[in-house]
Amino acid sequence: MAPPNSPPNRKEAPAEPFKRVLGLAVRAIAGDGEVQVAFAPGKPQIEDKLIQLPEPSRVPSAQEIAVVRGWADSLALMAACHDKRLHARLMPKSGPARSVFEAVERARIEALGANRMPGMAKNLTARVEDQYGHGRYAEITERGDAPLEDALSLIVRERLTGAKPPETAAKMVDLWRPWIEDRAGQTLDKLERVPENQEAFGRVLRDLLKTLDLTEEQGEGDREEGDQEEQQEPDTGDESSQEQSEGQDAQEQSSEEQRGEGEEGDTTEQPQDADTDDFDADGEGEEMADAREPWRPNQSILDNPEAFGYKVFSRAHDEEISADDLSTPDELERLRSFLDKELRNLQGAVSRLANRLQRKLMAQQNRGWDFDLEEGQLDVARLTRIIIDPMYPLSFKHERDAVFRDTVVTLLLDNSGSMRGRPIMVAACCADILARTLERCGVKVEILGFTTRAWKGGQAREAWLAAGKPANPGRLNDLRHIVYKAADSPWRRAKRSLALMMREGLLKENIDGEALAWAHKRLQARPERRRILMMISDGAPVDDSTLSVNTGSYLEQHLRQVIDEIENRSSVELLAIGIGHDVTRYYKRAVTITDPSELAGAMTDKLVEMFEEDARQQQGPPRHKPQRRKLA
Repeated sequence: MAPPNSPPNRKEAPAEPFKRVLGLAVRAIAGDGEVQVAFAPGKPQIEDKLIQLPEPSRVPSAQEIAVVRGWADSLALMAACHDKRLHARLMPKSGPARSVFEAVERARIEALGANRMPGMAKNLTARVEDQYGHGRYAEITERGDAPLEDALSLIVRERLTGAKPPETAAKMVDLWRPWIEDRAGQTLDKLERVPENQEAFGRVLRDLLKTLDLTEEQGEGDREEGDQEEQQEPDTGDESSQEQSEGQDAQEQSSEEQRGEGEEGDTTEQPQDADTDDFDADGEGEEMADAREPWRPNQSILDNPEAFGYKVFSRAHDEEISADDLSTPDELERLRSFLDKELRNLQGAVSRLANRLQRKLMAQQNRGWDFDLEEGQLDVARLTRIIIDPMYPLSFKHERDAVFRDTVVTLLLDNSGSMRGRPIMVAACCADILARTLERCGVKVEILGFTTRAWKGGQAREAWLAAGKPANPGRLNDLRHIVYKAADSPWRRAKRSLALMMREGLLKENIDGEALAWAHKRLQARPERRRILMMISDGAPVDDSTLSVNTGSYLEQHLRQVIDEIENRSSVELLAIGIGHDVTRYYKRAVTITDPSELAGAMTDKLVEMFEEDARQQQGPPRHKPQRRKLA
């Protein structure tokens, strides 16, 4: 049955009824009719009365439906069974103790729903299995490589519900379980008795953190009994000032521990007034100090994506290839003739925009002078003043420093099947004209394309099938990264290669995250001082082979991580243009167009905007011109 107020003949997407029912279920579980449910890519979260869930596929699979339901149940239980103010009062301020506290509190909340409703228990189990489905914990051998908060939350979940940890996380839990059970088994028994009471559960959890040496704070239970043996600082009655002094001591002790890493100390010689993030320096404390180190220290998803949960089943059949090597000279000549014919139709509009960009760039590179200075190069054009008035002082001038920096621009073009037809033709024409324009202005241009070698997997999928279909294989297709024009290659040599985009059968599927990392790596190797990367795409990353055996947001999540790394921790300036696809939800600097004919204007406008912004930053304050006066 069609929803009310919908157009009579408009066919509804298959996922829409599922979304509506899920929204009603969330409000029922939360017990609040004002709760709003939104669906969007990214991390599921709850904020006040808004619950954001993962965007399901247009035709979601049974596994994807279970995972989305699991997130819906988890966040709805959070709204119903969690007091934010009480949580903020009991939670440690920062550090590993805070991460463990939050993870175990989520396990408590989900256990309440799982114990009451078997259907919800299945959904929550699917969510947990999906959370650890990346499998990066399956091969670890040391406790220091396994996050304690995940292991402890799964142990608490098992105690409260009886549900075993997922197979992909079982090894991680087994590494921590003996140590945790030995030191805090009795405290875990207390947690089992109070899951319904958030305050009592939180106080026992603080005792657990103290027992595991995650905090030097006195446990809540010990405070109630009046035990003050481990606090050597006098009680001044001013709790806030005491916490401030403890925080300063904790920073000093933390820096000393980092300098003396690996050295064993005597616990009697350690200060006892440390903050919640410090550890004892005995043998067990030393192991915990290793565990509190960042789990991915100094790693980048651009260099080591596996450490961030993105796996590749096989790279053996990936290729980075020049466009000339994918075709014969005769075919390229024929395709270039076709592209030139299309260029004649777009020549007028695109050329006007390109000329605007050229004028802007050339204006930044023109020589400029400051006049009427008291020192510098003699300004002979103003010597006539002395003839008219001999008492007038000499005038000097000075050439301004050029603000234009040597620049390289990479155009990264989506070569997926959805770009077939007019979109790819317009993209090729714009890339061709912009390459010529920027080359005349002294700006080097690199033109790259990305697609896959085959539909639905190729040889990588064949290898996966031959290996017995192991779970969570990661990316399951063969990449094809195409170099249409290298940065150091002039346009006249690469003009035929650009026409390869017109070739039938070239455009297949798109894995945007790895293509972006590849283009970024090439740019980082360039000697130019300024590097600009422009992504042109018409949709989210899609590869049926990969998404059929991983989560529905597997490729999209990796793309977001790559974008975040480039935008926040790289010198490369990243911008994106979406053709009929909203890329502003991924990129900070982006524009979305609805028709391919708008591409030329969007590309030139964004480039002009970036060059103007750079010119303003490089210009600096104007040179001071002293007031002129005649000689006495």
